[in-house]
Amino acid sequence: MAVTVSLVALFGLVLFFLLRSKSLGYGAAFTAAGFGFFLASTGAAGPINQLAAAIDAVKQL
Repeated sequence: MAVTVSLVALFGLVLFFLLRSKSLGYGAAFTAAGFGFFLASTGAAGPINQLAAAIDAVKQL
């Protein structure tokens, strides 16, 4: 769970700075957030979470 929260915070921060620097428009940001939301409800959510956990485990070594 800690990995999920930290990744959400990291991606949220990146999205905030992209919007602030006008590198990303509001429509594209909304589309990216919607894609992430709908991706989380598919079968791809499990492997993505496992990959994030594996990366976190390697970082802790």
